Amino acid sequence: MSLTVVLTAFVLVLPVELPDKTLFASLVLATRFPPLPVFVGVGTAFGLQVAIAVTAGSLLSLLPEALVSGVVAVLFLVGAVLLWRSAQEGPEDAADVAEGKEGRSFFRVAAISFGVLFAAEWGDLSQLATAGLAARLDDPISVFAGAWAALLTVSALAVFLGRKLADRLPVALIRRVAAVLFLVFAVVAAVETVRTLAG
Repeated sequence: MSLTVVLTAFVLVLPVELPDKTLFASLVLATRFPPLPVFVGVGTAFGLQVAIAVTAGSLLSLLPEALVSGVVAVLFLVGAVLLWRSAQEGPEDAADVAEGKEGRSFFRVAAISFGVLFAAEWGDLSQLATAGLAARLDDPISVFAGAWAALLTVSALAVFLGRKLADRLPVALIRRVAAVLFLVFAVVAAVETVRTLAG
C-alpha cells in the first residue's frame, strides 16, 4: 500500500463530497436518529460503493494504456465541468430522502442509513474520481483506503457536528477547488495519452 496514493485519493475525494448530497443526507439522518448507527450504516454503504468504483477502475486498467488515460482524462474533465457549473447552486438537499423513515433499533437505523446513502451515491463524482484513480494509479487497495477515508471523514463531520458545519461551508469555494483538482488530473491524464500515442 502506498501512502502517496492513499493521500492523493483522500485529497481528491474529500472536497468533492463536502458540498455533496452525501453530507446533507448524513446530516438529515443524524437529526432523526442516533449518530452512531447512522455512521455505521453510512460508512458501510461508502465502503461498498468505493469497492465497486475501484473494481470498475481496475477493470478499465486492463484496456490499452492510451485508451485508459484517454477515458480517465474525459472522466476528470466531465467532473471538473460539472463541479464548476454547480458552484453557484445551493447545497444539495437530501431531506426528502430520509422523510418518513422511523426506527429505533441500532440495526434498523444502520440499515436505513445504508440504504439511503448507497442509493444516493450511484454515479456520484466521488465514484468517477475513485474509478479514474484506480485505473490510472494501478494500486486499488491504496485508492480504496484513501477514498473511503475521505468519505468516512465527511460522514463523521455531518453525523457528529451537525448543522453548524452545513451552515459554515463555503459551498461555491469548495466546489471550485474540487473542479480545479479534477482539471489538473484531466490534464495529466491527457498528457499521458498523447505521450503513449506518440511513443
